[in-house]
Amino acid sequence: MPFGKCIIGICSPLNYRKLSLLNKIEIKRSNSSDRHFINLVQLLDKELAFRDGDEHAFYAQYNKLDKIKHAVIAYAGQIPVGCGAFKAFEKDKVEIKRMFVLENHRNMGIAALILDSLEVWAKELGYAAAVLETGLMQPEAIGLYKKSGYQLIPNYGQYVGIENSLCFHKILTKELK
Repeated sequence: MPFGKCIIGICSPLNYRKLSLLNKIEIKRSNSSDRHFINLVQLLDKELAFRDGDEHAFYAQYNKLDKIKHAVIAYAGQIPVGCGAFKAFEKDKVEIKRMFVLENHRNMGIAALILDSLEVWAKELGYAAAVLETGLMQPEAIGLYKKSGYQLIPNYGQYVGIENSLCFHKILTKELK
């Protein structure tokens, strides 16, 4: 197997599959009225209801789609396989929301592409930092955010005092406004 096609120098069938798939992923910018985004978020909510159990109702009240003007959808060919969004949080910060990848497309780098696309878009709009919240029952998300340079911070806003919540922060530009 040629080294040039390997991810991180490891030539394995899984890494070839990841590389092949990532080359075929298209990220589309949209908003919360996009039917593909809505469908993916419905699947996310079902998964979170299972993972969060009784606490899901608390989180659901803060995840309404009506305030989301910036969403991205990841497509593998014509199939929507993942999504993410952000909304204004403070003058110079966005809050990353509604990150999700279909189960059969996970561990292939798609979530990282979605997150990176959201960060680029936020920077284009003049935002200098991002915050986000995820739950302790979402170890994959925690790993993604740490790997992507997010730092754990004290819980903010509605998440203060919520033991199941972890909040993160990342500087997107060298200069905060």
